[in-house]
Amino acid sequence: MSSLESRYDAVIIGGGHNGLTCACYLAAAGLKVRIVERYTEVGGAAITEEFHPGFRNSAAAYTVSLLNPKVITDLNLAEHGLRVVERPLSNFLPLPGGGALRVGPTLAATQAEVARFSRRDAERLPQYFDTLERAAGVVRDMLLETPPNVGDSLDFMDTLSITQRMLKVSRRAKNLDMPTRRDVLDFFTKSAGDVLDAWFESDPIKAVFGFDAIVGHFASPYTPGSAYVLLHHVIGEVNGHRGVWGHAIGGMGAITQAMRREAERRGVEITTGSEVAQVVADMRGVQGVQLADGRVIDARCVVSGVNPKLLYTKLVPQHALDEESLRRMRNYKCASGTFRMNVALSELPDFTCAPGKHAQDHHKSGIILAPSLHYMEQAYFDARTLGCSRKPIIEILIPSTVDGSLAPPGRHVASLFCQHFNPVLPNGLNWNDIREPAADLIIDAVTQYAPNFKASVLGRTVLSPLDLESRFGLTGGDIFHGTLTLDQLWSARPLLGHGAYRGPLAGLYMCGSGAHPGGGVTGAPGHNAAREIITDFKRGRVTRKS
Repeated sequence: MSSLESRYDAVIIGGGHNGLTCACYLAAAGLKVRIVERYTEVGGAAITEEFHPGFRNSAAAYTVSLLNPKVITDLNLAEHGLRVVERPLSNFLPLPGGGALRVGPTLAATQAEVARFSRRDAERLPQYFDTLERAAGVVRDMLLETPPNVGDSLDFMDTLSITQRMLKVSRRAKNLDMPTRRDVLDFFTKSAGDVLDAWFESDPIKAVFGFDAIVGHFASPYTPGSAYVLLHHVIGEVNGHRGVWGHAIGGMGAITQAMRREAERRGVEITTGSEVAQVVADMRGVQGVQLADGRVIDARCVVSGVNPKLLYTKLVPQHALDEESLRRMRNYKCASGTFRMNVALSELPDFTCAPGKHAQDHHKSGIILAPSLHYMEQAYFDARTLGCSRKPIIEILIPSTVDGSLAPPGRHVASLFCQHFNPVLPNGLNWNDIREPAADLIIDAVTQYAPNFKASVLGRTVLSPLDLESRFGLTGGDIFHGTLTLDQLWSARPLLGHGAYRGPLAGLYMCGSGAHPGGGVTGAPGHNAAREIITDFKRGRVTRKS
């Protein structure tokens, strides 16, 4: 038997970083807000936990760059203890048979490294970085904007808003010179492989840059549109330095715990260990949510931080949606091909190409094990046909090299972020059966570059695409809450007609990564959704609690 709880202005489904961000802004506007989180702790995929006795690490999300600086400032995250340190090197690429490429910390240092493989490529690096930054700037300028919502039931204010936003986009495009316009078009439509092949001739530098195109993206680097995924990963910054990545001291949970403290300071009520079973809706629109235990939380609006496919196919009553929209949401693309591991280490990896078990700069960087774009493409082909890459793409981060709180003295923790592993396995295979063999394959792959690695593993946790879905609600294991392809971006994210954070039912909103500007630990969708919700309250489209 259900019981009705007190009315809120907004109830937020999911306490991930975007849900927390949205809640903070809504509460600051004077709204009564409640977050309901299925897991025992808020944070979603950005949490820190002990995975082996004495060893702690980020559970899923694992590195920082995309967290928007406005969100950091507005939510007082530094005041709540958040500290992010830059990597001394951006990336380290060991090569089969010895040798390596180091990227960073300066342009000159990178050029010197690249020149060992191609003097021409080294000379082209400054122009490439300049082109990349100009294109990234176009996307960066749009991160905190609401896309024009092309719907079929627009009032005067909607029409005026769309017109203003389209004019703003038009003016921005007009201010770009023609080379930049062409570059932006390339990054939005071409494959990363085609873009990089046009710039460079040596495999190592193309591999380092091309890795960003397949992070969380279940595709070949030669798939059209993958260049945008590359661009998406360079729009961030750390401590005011653009395009770099860093480690959150205390793990990624330090971000969401800082957000939680700010949310609670602003009066947000947070309920953990409670799963939302369905959105309560009638002819007037949404009326709240019903929990799995039968309780109903009454609310003026419902804000979803979960994957849109999960929201519309599982939580919203099917009779409340039109058949065409429901059909399209069932076909909403969600697939990352991601396999995530944490390992506890007795010692640091001793790479053949960079000997030594003492902490060196390459240990503090993003270590990429994928020597060429063709290697990455073959990994994708393997996953499509076999289910798993025979030679997986692996990025290793060892945050304990800069954060002693994560492991006992002299020991270390490493994040292994791996591609490509098919969320939907062929030939009757099941992830519950092949999870551990896939993990063994990954450990063996790392050991080929660092011979001491396998023997140094004291413990591990393994998250297959199925585990990422069941534990974190990442449908298809998709870390972005939906593939970052042109048909699922901007006004079409997650669906044309509902791209401005407003759902198809009155009072239903989206604040998660399935809304613009997409995935990563950014806080931008939560920020933008809150602005639109507050606007609707002010205009009387949603009324405050009585």
